[in-house]
Amino acid sequence: MADLEEPELRLLGLDALHEGLGGKMVPFAGYRMPVQYPDGVMKEHLHTRSEAGLFDVSHMGQVILRPKGQMDDLKLAFEALMPVDVLGLAEGRQRYGLFTNDQGGILDDLMFTNRGDHLYVVVNAACKAEDIAHMTRMMPGVSVQPVTDRALLALQGPGAEAALETVVPGVAAMRFMDHRVIGDIWVSRSGYTGEDGFEISVPDAQAEAFARKLLAQPGVAPIGLGARDSLRLEAGLCLYGHDIDTMTSPVEANLTWAIQKARRAGGPREGGFPGAARILKELAEGPERLRVGLRPEGRAPMREGVELFAEDGTPVGRVTSGGFGPSVNAPIAMGYVARAHANLGTTLMGEVRGKRLPVTVTELPFHPTTYKR
Repeated sequence: MADLEEPELRLLGLDALHEGLGGKMVPFAGYRMPVQYPDGVMKEHLHTRSEAGLFDVSHMGQVILRPKGQMDDLKLAFEALMPVDVLGLAEGRQRYGLFTNDQGGILDDLMFTNRGDHLYVVVNAACKAEDIAHMTRMMPGVSVQPVTDRALLALQGPGAEAALETVVPGVAAMRFMDHRVIGDIWVSRSGYTGEDGFEISVPDAQAEAFARKLLAQPGVAPIGLGARDSLRLEAGLCLYGHDIDTMTSPVEANLTWAIQKARRAGGPREGGFPGAARILKELAEGPERLRVGLRPEGRAPMREGVELFAEDGTPVGRVTSGGFGPSVNAPIAMGYVARAHANLGTTLMGEVRGKRLPVTVTELPFHPTTYKR
């Protein structure tokens, strides 16, 4: 029997740039991605918090949704896929969304923008083929167009505004979750670090020159996947496939802020999304478990998979993301625990290499966010 071959990794359009910058390349979501640069994850993380970091997130899926009829028909069709208010999203604004399944679990989380006569959607890399198929199947009256000729960059940190304003004048006036089309550049004031910053979609042909212009700005440094993960963990943000998945509801995941009143019980467009029965019930009665922040005592991180116990030894949950938080200079984690043990300040025990060590349920995020509202 022939050996099974590993699928060939896809290259980012900026692969040569990452190599030239000394990026350590690793497989991620089917792509060859920079996990870190010569400065290392710790310095890259702290640099993003203090100045500005440039991330290549071109592995994400970019999709344009166009109506075959009226724009409101598109909005309502898209809204039917998730417990989120699409109809009420103003032009030039972006919103966080969640595709749900019939069991109330999460198929993917995403960002979507109202661009007047169409919607622009950004989905997770590992889910994009399934998401595109899902949208195509569930919205027959909508044109679903994958964007395959553009890079996606994220510029994050307190220096992001000044750096991007130099290269793309006008972005400084944007607020958190604003979106603008400026020539060939699509800019959203958002990101995955908890810092103020931008996500920028650029035509492939311009991407390297654009990235180099940003890297030439004072205080801008290239940042890899390693620091992206530690930054989002400090910000209390979910990683799909780890903190949220097809079995986890948005209510369990503590993402109820993403479910607007219009879609809740008593709202003008209550329910009507996959899994509505479970999700609306959990909103009313509370879920059996909740995603919480966790602070291990001492310096040893509690990583994904660590089992959690009450002080009397009863199993109560597990860690879904964990590591060391450079900005808070301590180990941090997120996980799911039974609701009775999810109150802030509750002491639990995490089993690490056969030893049970104390961990405290704590508030999220671990590091304050700095969005420009």
